[in-house]
Amino acid sequence: MNAPDQSPRKKTSHLSAGQYRSYFKLLSTNHQFRRLWLAGVISQLGIWLNYIGIFVLLTHLTGSGRAVSWFLLAKFIPTSFLGPAAGVLADRISRKKIMITCDLIRVVIVLCFLLVKREEHVWIIYLLAILQESLWTFSDPARRALLPNLCRHEELNVANGLSGATWSIMLAFGAALGGFISSIFGWQTAIILDALTFLASAFMLMRLRLPEHDRKEKKKTHWADYLGFNDLKEGFKYIKTHGQVAMVLLVKSGWALSGGILVMLTVFGEQVFGGSGQGGYSGILYSFRGIGAAVGPILAWRFLGETHSAMFRSIGLSFFAASASYLLFSQAPNIGWAVLFVFCGHLGGSVQWVFSTTLLQQMVPDQFRGRVFAVEMALLTFILSISTYFTGLALDNGMHPRQVVLRLALLFLVPGILWTIYRLREERRLRRCSGRM
Repeated sequence: MNAPDQSPRKKTSHLSAGQYRSYFKLLSTNHQFRRLWLAGVISQLGIWLNYIGIFVLLTHLTGSGRAVSWFLLAKFIPTSFLGPAAGVLADRISRKKIMITCDLIRVVIVLCFLLVKREEHVWIIYLLAILQESLWTFSDPARRALLPNLCRHEELNVANGLSGATWSIMLAFGAALGGFISSIFGWQTAIILDALTFLASAFMLMRLRLPEHDRKEKKKTHWADYLGFNDLKEGFKYIKTHGQVAMVLLVKSGWALSGGILVMLTVFGEQVFGGSGQGGYSGILYSFRGIGAAVGPILAWRFLGETHSAMFRSIGLSFFAASASYLLFSQAPNIGWAVLFVFCGHLGGSVQWVFSTTLLQQMVPDQFRGRVFAVEMALLTFILSISTYFTGLALDNGMHPRQVVLRLALLFLVPGILWTIYRLREERRLRRCSGRM
């Protein structure tokens, strides 16, 4: 376990994740979290510039919805295979060093996108996407496992709400900015700016001061110890014996069943609603996805509560909200109605992400946290890649985009119903246990 953070930091009074002033208070009192947050702001902005720039490039070179699907698939695959190894590493060595190293290598990889000039170079895009996402696979569990080491228990809801809102705002701003930059200055400019954001993020992380570990290094007596297989086995055993952790770990995978929606935002923006093909309408749809995701968790915490049981209830409701919103999106007559439905759909989607992350950080001890988050992301990206592949396949086989979205929207009902059944059973079990006391 980590020793308490000894860095200078004011004690915060009670923070409510449903109150906007709590987020400003956290940033003003917790200086180490602020550094981590700023690094995330910078790199996330660049990531969305990259996405829109590459979407524009693929549309220009191929004109195929399946090409966008293959790009997203290339982004998802590495985490499915490398996730467990990334989790072991995040629980073994300095999480700060992992994040800095990944940022610096990504500077070089991102700049290599500039080598793509013709349609026969499209394979380079997929290769670079795999390499870039492989590095994210190691960086993300380290970042999320690190957060409880920088924040007190009472700060975690607010810290995760702020991190989720920041991701969403950067999506909204970065996607809109990416569409604007790609339209006016070309996709190459968006790529160069992305590389610079990783460089700036690494600089911010270098200034991060972390509490020292008092955990003793395990003795390695066998090849399985050195390669991390025993650590991985230990992590899976922990998940298997903690049923509630396992269920929360699957929340994001439930959303991923309909993950092909991400492809359809680009298809609707540039084909269904007759965008210019330069990323303008795609940027608008992704922006409203981000705006909805920014306020979703805050509204849920404010009106439904911040306890474990309240967050469990909110997760279930969010699946049904996403389903209803994308059913309406599938029939949207124009871009104006579409952005409204995308906004509403991601009010729910962000609740699943932020609340499941918060619950895992609160429930899982430090020595297992990296492996739990890595397994979570491995499952998420595996299912997301399958959903993305079949979405692209349906488009290329002639299915109308509106029909594709309608089917994806109905899929949200499956995890929603299963989660609700699980939650009700757990509540009955807890009532029976309390009645026996």
